[in-house]
Amino acid sequence: MEDGIYENVEDGETIYVTSLSFVQEPEFGEGRNAAGISQYPLEEILDNFMCYISDFYPDLNTADSQICYQEFACTDIECLQELRSMIGKHAYEKNAGRQTELVIE
Repeated sequence: MEDGIYENVEDGETIYVTSLSFVQEPEFGEGRNAAGISQYPLEEILDNFMCYISDFYPDLNTADSQICYQEFACTDIECLQELRSMIGKHAYEKNAGRQTELVIE
C-alpha cells in the first residue's frame, strides 16, 4: 500500500500489516533479549494505536538476539501510519501515581 505497510485480505476482510524492530531496555523493566519481549510498553502501544500483533517471528526473536521483531496488524491503515511515526523514537512507560502513561519521544 505504501512504504512498509502491506495489505492482506483474510476471509474477505482487508487487514493492513507492518513490521517493526526494536531493542528493549532492561533498565525500564523490559526484557533482556528478543526471546522474552516485555508486555510493557508493547501493550500500551497496541492500545494506543488500536492494532494487534499478527506475527511474532519466532525464528528471529531468539535469546541470542537483542533486536526484537514484531508484525503489527489493523483494519485501519491510518492506525499503522501513526504507529510507524514511532520509528527512530524512544517509547517507554512512565508511572504517574496509579496510572501509567505511554511516552514517545
